[in-house]
Amino acid sequence: MNKFLPGLMAIIVLGLSSCHENKEVKQESTKFMLSDTMAKMIALDSVGISYIDDAITLSGEVSFNENNVVKVYPRSSGQVTESKVTLGDKVKAGQVLAIIRSADVAGSYSDLTSANADINIAKRQLDNTESLYKNGIASEKELEEAKQNYEKALAAKGKIQSVININGGTGSNAGGIYTLTSPIDGYIVEKKVNTGNFIRNDMGDNLFTISDLKNVWVNANVFEVDIPKVKEGYSVVVNTLAYPDKKIKGTVDKMSEVLDPTNKTLRIRIKLANPDLLLRPEMYARVVVSNQENIRAITIPTKALISLNGKTFVVVYRSNSDMKIAEVDILKSAGDQTYLIGGVNKGDKIIVKNQLLVFQQLLNQ
Repeated sequence: MNKFLPGLMAIIVLGLSSCHENKEVKQESTKFMLSDTMAKMIALDSVGISYIDDAITLSGEVSFNENNVVKVYPRSSGQVTESKVTLGDKVKAGQVLAIIRSADVAGSYSDLTSANADINIAKRQLDNTESLYKNGIASEKELEEAKQNYEKALAAKGKIQSVININGGTGSNAGGIYTLTSPIDGYIVEKKVNTGNFIRNDMGDNLFTISDLKNVWVNANVFEVDIPKVKEGYSVVVNTLAYPDKKIKGTVDKMSEVLDPTNKTLRIRIKLANPDLLLRPEMYARVVVSNQENIRAITIPTKALISLNGKTFVVVYRSNSDMKIAEVDILKSAGDQTYLIGGVNKGDKIIVKNQLLVFQQLLNQ
């Protein structure tokens, strides 16, 4: 029986070897590999390290830039006989905004007429005194007094004329009509008067507000918990309901020093260039404030993330036949970037398009 033992051992060894080879073939046959078609469907990106962008989103409202605004006030009481512009109109410097009939201006023209009469009288007296002085009848003192009286009459007229010019009157106008004109090129962003309205001396309010709208402000509210995340000079991106796809870049121009007692928020002001005049006062705005902290972290595109059973994964790519699933710990997400505590390393390639298809295949192999 011992003579058959070597042959039996050889058969057993061959059998085990054959089983091992079959097992290895079976394992290789189930390993997932990207086909050429599927390889064209995916996209890759690299894991990086960058400063954390602590962005917050605020709600705001567009307003005109107070530094580029001119408020037009009435120069005297009276009645508006004609309003020449409407809200939103584009105006040029010097363009008439409204015509007003004023008793005060009419009184000034009456005073001007009296002043002209006084000048004529003073001039005749001066001429007579000069003639008498040349003939030795009038004294030098009398001549000087006549000159002073004439100069006083001229000064009185000049003062009245200045008042008329300030009030917008021109020429001889006994009807007391004066005009309000635009001091700058711009747009009528506020109008508080119409034809027929009366203007009183005690009103003290502007009738028109004109702005060029080339630069506007956005006022936004910051909740108390987010105040440390916003500082003057931080970059912002603004879009509006009217233009949701239009992203307008600006900066935080000013921050209030006190909280609003009603809603407990801090008001900030953002200055924006508005060359296309898309932004108009009273528009609602969405404001994203970027805050780059001095903390660096692993960074990946947010779109690469896969969530499953309360955990988050990415697919790490080395080659079409070498991919793996990596669980990641999220520090925070800010827009299209996500910051990680760990799970992947700088320089790793990860799949950012159709990664869920690859994830399922790797999960099932």
